[in-house]
Amino acid sequence: MSLHEAQASDFAPDWPAIIAVVLGVTAFSVAQGLTYPLISLSLEGRGVSAGMIGLNAMGFAAGLGAATLILGRLTRLASADKLIIASLIGCSTCLATLASTSELAIWFIARFALGFFVSMVFMLGEAWLNTACPDRLRGRVSGLYGAGMCGGFAAGPLAIPLLGTSGGLGFALLAIYIALVAFLTGLLTMGARTRPEPSSTRDLFAFFTKAPMLILMVLMFGFADIAAISAMPVYFVKTGHSQAFAALSVTALAIPTALAQPFIGVLLDRLPRRRVAISAAAVAATGYLLVPLLSSDIALLMTFAFIGAASFALYTAALTMLGEEYRGSMLVAGSAAFSLAYAAGSAAGSGATGALMNFINPVAGPIGVGVVLVVFTLAFALNGRRQSARR
Repeated sequence: MSLHEAQASDFAPDWPAIIAVVLGVTAFSVAQGLTYPLISLSLEGRGVSAGMIGLNAMGFAAGLGAATLILGRLTRLASADKLIIASLIGCSTCLATLASTSELAIWFIARFALGFFVSMVFMLGEAWLNTACPDRLRGRVSGLYGAGMCGGFAAGPLAIPLLGTSGGLGFALLAIYIALVAFLTGLLTMGARTRPEPSSTRDLFAFFTKAPMLILMVLMFGFADIAAISAMPVYFVKTGHSQAFAALSVTALAIPTALAQPFIGVLLDRLPRRRVAISAAAVAATGYLLVPLLSSDIALLMTFAFIGAASFALYTAALTMLGEEYRGSMLVAGSAAFSLAYAAGSAAGSGATGALMNFINPVAGPIGVGVVLVVFTLAFALNGRRQSARR
């Protein structure tokens, strides 16, 4: 980095914008963490088939994809802060709709719209976070962002025993919560001095060719993360553990992951960021390879905690490196590309791990994920050496 670039990247952080983004992502993570199981349980309680519940979940994913492809065009029609507030209001409206009707067709439309608005907030929020943050604090701010995201996902399902799965109370309270967050975000943005620049679909596809290793980092995060959340509890049951232990493993994954991200952020600001990412991938790979060798429940839960923290550290590192290496419209394009990469990685992670456990052996699941992460770690390290040699 040249002296001019270093001076340009060192400025006072735009705290109103940073707080607004972290507040927004935490709120949406709570909403997602609650609505994912709550919608499924509510539909199941009304006698809806498992296939139809799966199709409803696909509606949410379709909304995410639609937002990614139209994001660039929308940023040229309105500023990012206005789009974020509009998306928060849209999400609140979707939740209020779910609370007020049981019509299945309307639930499909609301689920699609919910995915659209959630994706908008995440993508624009991440671009704004990097725009508002100087590079000297980028890792720590990304770590706080990651902690808010993880903590929200972990906290959401805890409300289900209190709110129940019928009557729409959970959706109604969430709608009010998101509406309040929209109001607070509007107040905070009045004091913000930064805004992400408009982007385009062309920028989105250009980013894939400009930053393949960042895309691969997010792809591997999605692969390892969804394997831990969706496939590994099944692995534990198949290998003789109780369903209670399988559920506990997800909690053991989520809480340490959230707590670890601010510390990962400190490392990203004090050490070479590529080395932190490589180390995180190596820890996650080692954890997966160790799982079949462990018999102690405590050892398994501790290993699972390291897997979660290290896997998510890949995303925290990728978000930090995105802001370090790119400016302007490419920040929005990069955030949109990350969304697509995570979707592809999570689809591959759940599908491949499930297939390995079904058609070979349950033990093949964690070993397969570990081997993929080992290959990625080696490729990432070799790529870093080549870049250093060119410099």
